[in-house]
Amino acid sequence: MGRAFEVRKASIQKNGAARGKIYTTFAKEIYLACKKGSPDIDANVELKRIVNKAKKQQVPNDIIDRAIAKAKGAGQEDYKEVIYEGFGPGASTLIIKTLTDNVNRTVGEVRAAFNKVHKSLGVTNSVTYNYEHLSVVGIKSDKESELFEALLDAGIEIHDLENEDGMLVVTADAKDASRVKDVIEKLLPEVELELDEIGMVPKEKITLEGEELEIFNKLYKMLDDIDDVSEIYTNVTME
Repeated sequence: MGRAFEVRKASIQKNGAARGKIYTTFAKEIYLACKKGSPDIDANVELKRIVNKAKKQQVPNDIIDRAIAKAKGAGQEDYKEVIYEGFGPGASTLIIKTLTDNVNRTVGEVRAAFNKVHKSLGVTNSVTYNYEHLSVVGIKSDKESELFEALLDAGIEIHDLENEDGMLVVTADAKDASRVKDVIEKLLPEVELELDEIGMVPKEKITLEGEELEIFNKLYKMLDDIDDVSEIYTNVTME
């Protein structure tokens, strides 16, 4: 299927305000992972994944530490993950992942973005049935055949193993994310993960042009600018 899904646009890092959003989003994700499991990084696989991802995005250690400390206490925030599904121009669809302490505020802001381009939110499962929940792990290595055999030997169902300019990208079910990384670490103990994502992947991608593309880009930007939005998944091929 090619690379399973695009990570968020690199342009998000171009200014201080966007960088601040990255810090805030990771702080919320770390807080939520602690609340769902344990604040001990070594005992919480999901927390460890998010912290490692945050460090790769150069999130300062003090932000990570404060989020974990806040989760250990009785803090006033009570973040929850809420997923919205919507329909854009043409045959485009979007899944919007949010981390919020005020659902009414968040749904109002998300709905307003769709209303401004005369598009609409959908009900639960109106969009997600056309997506798969997958993990994508990438490493720089030339041991493609060895990795493929190791994954098969471990009984992991591989959706895709692709060599993209020297990076091996493994796509598997989200539930197998930790097992894939265990196989990689055992086979290549010194290798670093260049890509470590879990998300919603469209079963089919589409391309938009002209006015439809302009409307989609406007909608995407408005959604991305919402503080509570942490991820946007879409079936539109992003350039």
